[in-house]
Amino acid sequence: MSINFQVSNPTSRIALYADEPNTLGELFQQTAKKHFRKDLLNYKKDSRWQSLSSTEVLEKAENIGLGLHALGINKGDRVAILAANSPEWTLTDAGCQMIGIIDVPIYTTLAPNSIEYIINDSGAKVFFLQDKATYERIAEILPSCKTLEKLIFFDGKGISSEIGIPLVGLSQSGENLKKENPDLINELAKSVDKNDIATLIYTSGTTGEPKGVMLSHLNLISNLIDAGENFGFSEKDKALSVLPLSHVFERNGMYLYIFNGMAVYYAESIEKIVDNLQEIRPTVFVGVPRIFEKVYAKAKLKASQASKTKEKIFDWAIEVGKEYARKNEHGENISRFLGIKHTIADKLVFSKFREVFGGKLRFCITGGAALSDSIYYIFTGANVKIMQGYGLTETSPVISSNNPINVRVGTVGKPIRNVQVRLAEDGEIEVSGPNIMRGYFNKPEATKDALTEDGWFKTGDIGRFDEDGFLKITDRKKELFKTSGGKYIAPAPIEQMIKGSQYVNQVVLIGNDRKFPAALIVPNFEPLESYAKSNKITYQHISEICRHTLVIQMIETEVDKHTPNLAKFEKIKKIALLERELTVEGGELTPTLKIKRRVIDEKYQEIIERIYIEAEKK
Repeated sequence: MSINFQVSNPTSRIALYADEPNTLGELFQQTAKKHFRKDLLNYKKDSRWQSLSSTEVLEKAENIGLGLHALGINKGDRVAILAANSPEWTLTDAGCQMIGIIDVPIYTTLAPNSIEYIINDSGAKVFFLQDKATYERIAEILPSCKTLEKLIFFDGKGISSEIGIPLVGLSQSGENLKKENPDLINELAKSVDKNDIATLIYTSGTTGEPKGVMLSHLNLISNLIDAGENFGFSEKDKALSVLPLSHVFERNGMYLYIFNGMAVYYAESIEKIVDNLQEIRPTVFVGVPRIFEKVYAKAKLKASQASKTKEKIFDWAIEVGKEYARKNEHGENISRFLGIKHTIADKLVFSKFREVFGGKLRFCITGGAALSDSIYYIFTGANVKIMQGYGLTETSPVISSNNPINVRVGTVGKPIRNVQVRLAEDGEIEVSGPNIMRGYFNKPEATKDALTEDGWFKTGDIGRFDEDGFLKITDRKKELFKTSGGKYIAPAPIEQMIKGSQYVNQVVLIGNDRKFPAALIVPNFEPLESYAKSNKITYQHISEICRHTLVIQMIETEVDKHTPNLAKFEKIKKIALLERELTVEGGELTPTLKIKRRVIDEKYQEIIERIYIEAEKK
């Protein structure tokens, strides 16, 4: 299968370091020489943290690459990876990059039919799977994947040789080949060019079928170096890998950690994140805004369940912290009285916030969705600094980012080094630079549609610059909807405001071609149940709470309270509470947790119709 693509006109890139690697294979080679450490990659096994040194990482990666070569997998061939974060994931990726094999990461949450589409569209010859359970979940689609030649298992327990081979077996064959021809790995590595495709990452597909984004070695390496310029990363840093490596944000974050010789720890699971944070005490934490929202919601709930007094102290401390952070952010004078209050709040509440993250954080980095100003001020006031950035899979991913030198609330920072950003007449953000993808795999028309006539990438996001050059995202171009009165509404900023309520977990604005906007809301069930009990609302199932008049009125009040400055046509006039969380598995969210609005419109059509029918009766 050939790779067809159109390349946007890359701008010249000014290197930050004299000895920058040209390929991802070189990145791993340089790390072994420049940043030797005994604990480059760390993972939990038998309740203890185990480590791989930078030398071991390079050797194991080379063996995997040579093992694939021994199977007849060559430069330009595609291999897919379906597994949770682990050293094996990173080593397999590194082995592919060493010899020019293009890897295709797949989200573990994807349905089998979506996995089948990606395997067939990419033409993958080898499929790396986590374990037997992963195989059993997708076994039904494998006969339809005609290009597949071999299955390889990170954990080969319970797998017969007729089904596939374990990763250790592949590595052993690579090691044997290295003994026969010690120079082979270097010969293969030299054939890889910086403009070669390194990976195919399939977009989430909020509309239409997923597209394989072709990212080159240059795309990824330039982005990790340029995005990390002002963060002061060093060998003294530790990071916990939490987001899936199938996501370009975490993937290039991993490269950045390794490039800077940082110690990387793989979280055991989502449920174990807090435990792992407190065990390893990272200095850097990369996470989506949802993680910070949940940390705050849990802390708020814990205080409210303890006693009315502790809840009042918590709320007081939060407001003090927000005021302190606002004044500090805007360079305003912080009075002695506010300073004293902040010191007290820090001892009573904020120190516990920091302990959740292990107590040694220099800063957090977030992206993938909008971080609310409220959450930013809460954590900044607690001395947990959050740097919000912006990017897409097609931009490798970072376009702009706040950093410890330049940070401004409500923005996604300034464009990073070597990346140019401009705004179209309608406000759409357009980007040019060495980070722009090489195109969509085998979709030249889609590639053409994604670019302007002069080769700039069209992000599909609407934004604006402030007077100092900080970029602010105002909405997603395709998500704007129009009421029957002809008024356009941007749903994302309003949804973000509503999520400021402790009782709101998820929210989706509706109202296209309707008289007014309404909202589907998934409550935060723990505080909602606490509210129900304190108001003597009896129930057998959570659905009864969601239908209770008093609860609906309370949530409507919360919505009004958190959206005070909306125009009249933007005001939320009706809500409906959903008793189940919107999920990737349920089809309502993409693997990167973006809302699939079309799916929600179809899935909850009956509830949506009821909202407007009942409104007509009044």
